[in-house]
Amino acid sequence: MLTLSKISKRYGPKILFREVSLRMMRGEKIGLVGANGAGKTTLFSILLGEVDEDEGKIEWERGTRIGYLPQESAPTGEETVLELATSVTPELAKVLKVLREDTDPNSQDRLEAQEKFTEMEGYNLEAKAKKILSGLAFHQEDFNQPAHTLSGGWIMRAHLARLLVMEPDLLMLDEPTNHLDLETLGWFQAQVQKFSGSVLTISHDRAFLNSICSGILEISNRKLFRYPGNFENFLVQKKEREAQHLAAYRNQQREIAHHEDFIRRFRAKASKASQAQARIKTLEKMERIDPPEEADATISFTFPQPPRSGQRVATLKQVRQAYGDHLVYSDLNLEVEKQERIALVGPNGAGKSTLLKILADLVAIEKGSRELGHNVSVGYFSQQRVEVLDLERSVVDEATHNTDSKVHEQDARTLLGAFLFRGDDVFKKVKVLSGGEKSRLALVKLLLSPPNFLLLDEPTTHLDMASIDAVIQALRNYTGTLIFVSHDVHFIRALGKRTIRIESGKITNFAGNYDYYLWKSGSTDAQSGLIEGLKNARPEQDADSPTGERALSAKEKRRLRSQEREKKKAEKGKLEDKVRKLEKEIMQLEEEEKTCHAELANPDSYNDSEKAKELNAEAARLARKLQQRNYEWEIETEKLLELDS
Repeated sequence: MLTLSKISKRYGPKILFREVSLRMMRGEKIGLVGANGAGKTTLFSILLGEVDEDEGKIEWERGTRIGYLPQESAPTGEETVLELATSVTPELAKVLKVLREDTDPNSQDRLEAQEKFTEMEGYNLEAKAKKILSGLAFHQEDFNQPAHTLSGGWIMRAHLARLLVMEPDLLMLDEPTNHLDLETLGWFQAQVQKFSGSVLTISHDRAFLNSICSGILEISNRKLFRYPGNFENFLVQKKEREAQHLAAYRNQQREIAHHEDFIRRFRAKASKASQAQARIKTLEKMERIDPPEEADATISFTFPQPPRSGQRVATLKQVRQAYGDHLVYSDLNLEVEKQERIALVGPNGAGKSTLLKILADLVAIEKGSRELGHNVSVGYFSQQRVEVLDLERSVVDEATHNTDSKVHEQDARTLLGAFLFRGDDVFKKVKVLSGGEKSRLALVKLLLSPPNFLLLDEPTTHLDMASIDAVIQALRNYTGTLIFVSHDVHFIRALGKRTIRIESGKITNFAGNYDYYLWKSGSTDAQSGLIEGLKNARPEQDADSPTGERALSAKEKRRLRSQEREKKKAEKGKLEDKVRKLEKEIMQLEEEEKTCHAELANPDSYNDSEKAKELNAEAARLARKLQQRNYEWEIETEKLLELDS
């Protein structure tokens, strides 16, 4: 269906990818991953014809229909949500526009448009669109609402519905799960799993990639690597490939060093000049292996811990909360204990964010009471938090402003690096940052000086996988109390110890993590995709969890690996000693040969025929011995290189 042949792209001095090739078949579902700035969105733009490649060739199978969902800001006009969802082709969109704007039932244009709409099975599409919109959590009353009046997230959902109605040959999705709540995400995953066409998606959602992917593409080190299987398989295979790449790189660097050392020592010697020149040519012809890129692993940093609170952190009693005529809670009761880790789940609009705002005292409750425990300090994070940033400060100054005095600038810069503020980026003014960058900066400020009661509303939006892992690490070490809302299953499973489901103004407590909640609440069609993703998206085992036989097995493996390393180290030491002795002997033989040749060059040496005969014999013996020792040196050096690799 799609073939890429040696595609290259660069922006100025930065090479995004170099001579990458790919063949994608019909029905394949592939995730595209890589560090921020690696070129994922650029590759999408090249495939869509929006950006030209510098080199290479792209071939599409004739008639391939593409459906594309951008990460942000999909266009919308005056059409309703339903009309947007059914405008799957330009021709149909044109017909819908006539039906929308021409209200005269006897108009010739309208009659022709109705006829065309019928021919194109528009009414069947409408029924299909309504079903898909409902799956994406739209209500019946939303269908005829103008799409442009919706928030950005809901507009993206309407466009996603349009693509599912369209059923193209290839779905190209850029972060499609960003605007979906957990339950809608489960429904969407199930739809993608059943989709008969091909899928190419950029995503930082591990559970989503695990659930839908039959292969993973990674842009790394300016190359495109392909791995079979889902994201979990990719992590294992990537680790193996990186180990092989590192070994090959180190091996080549040692080989280069050996050649360069030989050239440096012997190129001026007449007897070695030809060998030195041969090695120079070998180095010139050698295809250099790129050095490994820095790993995107979770970084380590230390941040100040908050002061201790009392055992009872917060209490809500008989709380009533409404927005106009919309009643959110009528009789809300909740108790939060010290050091709890609570994940709030439930459909969009159920009141999860409202509950966080009530706890943070950001909305005035109509009835009931909110009480905080002894010495409790509250910190609330949402996208609106960026409004409190000082736009005139630099990133690093804003990160450390009003934080704990124990926070060093280097600690702040380390954490900023984990959130993609690297190098001179930390000196940018806050006012020039994008919305996502401001959101990340606000999160850094919160982590550098955390209160003892943290309320987080979708903290992983705009973060890549490495940054999400950095947040998880920080919050695992956090000694305060945490309540959060997130649609990232990996994040929820890594941190949640208690789950609260919110629906129709009611809260239901589940005294366990998200897996426990799914088990106790019962698997539904909407959750099945999530459960499948969970099976293959387990985070690393908690440090405080029992290890049992697994730990012993791991310990035994470490012991065996240690023994193997010691064995190789001893063997390598013996080889290095042997090489050094041979090199010392070769240098001594070369000096003796030089002395012998000097005597043979002296005419007086031939006054005594017996002495001249002995000198010639000695020169021949030295030449043979030198040849033999050079051969032995070559053999032992090769052994050493093989052992290093």
